[in-house]
Amino acid sequence: MEEKEIQLTPDEKSLLLRIARESVQAYLEEGVSPAMDTYPLTPLLKQKMGVFVTLRCAGALRGCIGHIFAQKGLAQTVAVNAVNAGFYDSRFAPLRPEELEALRFEVSVLLPAEEESPFIPVNDPGEICIGRDGLYLEHPEGRGLLLPQVPVEQGWNGTAFLEGICRKAGVHAGGWQDPGARLWRFRACVFGESED
Repeated sequence: MEEKEIQLTPDEKSLLLRIARESVQAYLEEGVSPAMDTYPLTPLLKQKMGVFVTLRCAGALRGCIGHIFAQKGLAQTVAVNAVNAGFYDSRFAPLRPEELEALRFEVSVLLPAEEESPFIPVNDPGEICIGRDGLYLEHPEGRGLLLPQVPVEQGWNGTAFLEGICRKAGVHAGGWQDPGARLWRFRACVFGESED
């Protein structure tokens, strides 16, 4: 499969981060996200793309939700995922108003874009590049996805990354090799707010 790049401009990245933050703030204050027609959306930001939104507080994970295949445009999907990460990630309590200022937002747009699958089958674990590739595992007993930045943040090597995706899928450490298991890699355009 040919791999594509998404060329988001700095302004488009800034706008997506603003949409994520303002969506969470509006949900905290009013229970709804802002309308997308209030933002200057470029054609790229209206395309359907898989995207994840990660929330961090003091460097620690505070929520992460995404869609592999989006049903709506990128900007709208960022807004939905930001709210879901802040209020509906079952690993965390819903955000409180006093947490908003300390939150840092990160967006991971899956590549390639449009309606093509972002997944590339892994035929050999040596194909996986730490810091470039994310992993998606489908196993008869579960499934899981780890974004490309996760092994870097965790200090994992290739073996630890494979074990990590198995844990995420809820299967044993070598589960990616089991009959019926399918492992894919994918890339993402990852950007976020700076720590002030």
